[in-house]
Amino acid sequence: MKNNFFHTTHKAYEPYRAHESHKPNESHKAYWPHFSLFTLSFFILICACANIGSPDGGAYDETPPCVLFSEPDNQAVNANSKKIRIRFNEYIKIENASDKVVVSPPQTESPNVRADGKSVRIDLFDSLQANTTYTIDFSDAIVDNNEGNPMGNYTYSFSTGPTIDTMEVTGYVLNAEDLEPIKGILVGLYQINEDSIVPDSIFRTRAFERVSRTNGSGRFVIKGVAANKRYRAFALQDMDGNFFFSQKSERVGADTTIFESRCRPDYRLDTLWRDSTHYDSIRPVRYTHFYPDDIVIRAFLEEGQERHRLKELREVPERFTVFFTAPADTLPRIKGISFEGDGGFILEPSEKGDTITYWIPDTTIAYTDTLAMEYSYLDTDTLGQLVWKTDTLELLPKTTRAKQLKELEKKNEEWEKEQKKKRKQNPNLPPEENPNLITFLNVEMKPAGSIAPNQIPIITISEPAQLPDTTAMRLRLKVDSLWVDEPYQIIPLSNHPRRFQLLADWEPGEQYRFEIDSATVTGALGHTNRPVTQDIRIRREEEFGTLFVHVIHPDTGIVVQLLNGSDKPIAIERANAEGRADFYYVKPGTYYLRCFVDKNGDGVWTTGDYDAGIAPEETYYFPQPLTMKALWELNQDWEPRSIAAMKQKPAKITKQKPDKEKQIKQRNLERAASKGK
Repeated sequence: MKNNFFHTTHKAYEPYRAHESHKPNESHKAYWPHFSLFTLSFFILICACANIGSPDGGAYDETPPCVLFSEPDNQAVNANSKKIRIRFNEYIKIENASDKVVVSPPQTESPNVRADGKSVRIDLFDSLQANTTYTIDFSDAIVDNNEGNPMGNYTYSFSTGPTIDTMEVTGYVLNAEDLEPIKGILVGLYQINEDSIVPDSIFRTRAFERVSRTNGSGRFVIKGVAANKRYRAFALQDMDGNFFFSQKSERVGADTTIFESRCRPDYRLDTLWRDSTHYDSIRPVRYTHFYPDDIVIRAFLEEGQERHRLKELREVPERFTVFFTAPADTLPRIKGISFEGDGGFILEPSEKGDTITYWIPDTTIAYTDTLAMEYSYLDTDTLGQLVWKTDTLELLPKTTRAKQLKELEKKNEEWEKEQKKKRKQNPNLPPEENPNLITFLNVEMKPAGSIAPNQIPIITISEPAQLPDTTAMRLRLKVDSLWVDEPYQIIPLSNHPRRFQLLADWEPGEQYRFEIDSATVTGALGHTNRPVTQDIRIRREEEFGTLFVHVIHPDTGIVVQLLNGSDKPIAIERANAEGRADFYYVKPGTYYLRCFVDKNGDGVWTTGDYDAGIAPEETYYFPQPLTMKALWELNQDWEPRSIAAMKQKPAKITKQKPDKEKQIKQRNLERAASKGK
C-alpha cells in the first residue's frame, strides 16, 4: 500500500512539475484536485497522530525480584566457600544493608554484602566453623533497581556439615522501664549442653552462637536453629561489635527460661482483597509453625554508667554549666586559678544529676573574662572504676561583661529617645523610671490560675534565693469581699536552690491570693523582686472524677502511675496490701495506667544488675485508655500478668512505631485511573 500510495501521488504531481513555469491549463486543472486531496489527507493524518500524545512507556514493572540460582545453592550442605553469589531475574539493590542484613553466626570481621547488577555478592572473612549452619537474613532489604518493588523477607542459608538446621525462634525485646519496643537491638542464643546450664559469665566472654536483630515492633526471628537442642536467649545493644556484654553502656537483657526449638504444621487465614476496602475471599494457608514464638526479653541499662565530662558552657558571666555522661554521688571539687578558693559558687544539679550549673555570686569573679580553675570530678577509668580526675578549665562567657554594658547603653539610648518623643507630643507627661537601670528577679508560680485541691504550686526564682517566711509574704483566703490571712509553708525542693513548694490546706471552690512585697526576696546575684500577686482558685470537687484501681498481683509493694497522653506520670500512688490505689481529683480526660513492683521500697523504678543477678523491677501497662468524667467514680480491676508484655502498652502512647511495610507501589492502578479521567 505504501508503494502504491507514493506512486499515485507521484503521478498526480508530475504533470504539474513539468509545467510549473506556466499557468495551469485545463489538463493541469484535471490533476490539481488529486494533488490537493491526497496531500491534505496525508498531512491531516500526520497531525492527528501527533495530537494523540507521546507514548507513556507502557505499564510499570510491579513484579518483585526473583532468585534464579545461587552459588553455593541455597540450603546447600558440605559447603565451604566464603564467597556467595545470589542471581536474580532483574537488576536489584540492597537498602540499609548495614541495619537489615544479619549474618549468623555473627562475624568478627564484618562481611562485605553488596548488590552487583542482577546479583548479590557476599564475602565472608571469618573462618568457617565446622558442621555449622550459616544464615544470611536480608529481611526486606532487597528491591528491584527501577521501581523499588520489595522482594519480601528473604534468608539464604548453607551448612558446612552434612545436615542443615532449619528451626526458628521468635520473640520480642522491650525496654524494661516502659515496655517500649527496642528497634535494632541484637538478640542471640547460647546452646546448652545436655548435662549443664549456661553460666551467666558466658555472656561476658563469648560471642553469640546464633544472632538476629529486632525490627520496629521489637520483634526478632533467629533462624538456623538446631532441633532438639536447648538454648537460652540474650539481648544486647552492642556498642563495640564483639557480640557479647563487655561494657556498662550496653543495654542488655536475658531470658531466664531454657527452651528447645520445635515446630508443627499449622495454618493461618489469608484475606484476598478485591480493592482497598472490599475483600474477595478468605482462605486457609498451611505453614510450619516454629516454637517458641513468644520469648520476651526486658532490656535495661545498668546503673553506674561510664562517667566522663562532656563539655562546659558559660553563656553569661554570672554562671556556667558542666555536662557529664552520667551522675555521681559525690560533687566535683573546685580550686581557683584566677580566683581564691572555691569561688563561693552555688551549685544547681539537674534532675538526673548529670548536669551541674554553677552560679557566681561574687561579681569580681563573675566579671573576669577568663575564669580559670582546677576542676576535680569522678571519672570512669579503663577498668570501669570511678576515680578522681582533675582538668584545668578556662571558661570565657559568650556574652562578656563589656558586651552586656554595651547592650545596656544601647537600650538606655533607645529609651531616652522614646521619652523625648513622648514629651514632645505631651510636655505635661510625668517622668517615668528607666526600666533598664534595675534588673529584677523573675518570680513565677506553676500551676497558675485554677488548681486541684491536692496540687502543690511550685515557686521558681530566676536565680538562687531564699524565701523568708515573714509578714512581707502572705497567703490569703477570700471570705465574702474580704481577704483573710491563711497559714502556709514554703519548703525548698531538695537540691534545687531556685524552686520552692507552697503548702496549704486548700479548700475546694475557694479563692486564694499569694503576695510577696517588693524587695522581699534577694537573689544570689544581688537582684530583688518586684511585688508579686498570684491568684489561686481551687476547683470544686464536682469538677473531678475519682479512680479506684485494684491491682491483682501476688507481690506487694506495687506502685501505680496515672499517665497522660505523653506517657508521663501525673499522679503516683502506692497500692495498699490488698493492691488498691486510689486517685482523687482526676480531671476529665483520657488517661493510662502503668505500675511496677517496687522490690526495694524506694518508690522509684530501679534497673537491674546483670553480674549480681538482679533483674530490673517488673513494669506493666493497663492495655486500654481510661476515660474520666466529672462526678464519676471508676473502679478498675487489673491483672497485669494476664496479658503478654508485648501486647500491654497502648499504641497511642508507644513512641517506637512498627516499621512501615514495603509494598508494591500500585502505579499501574494510578496510571489506569489517570487515563480514565
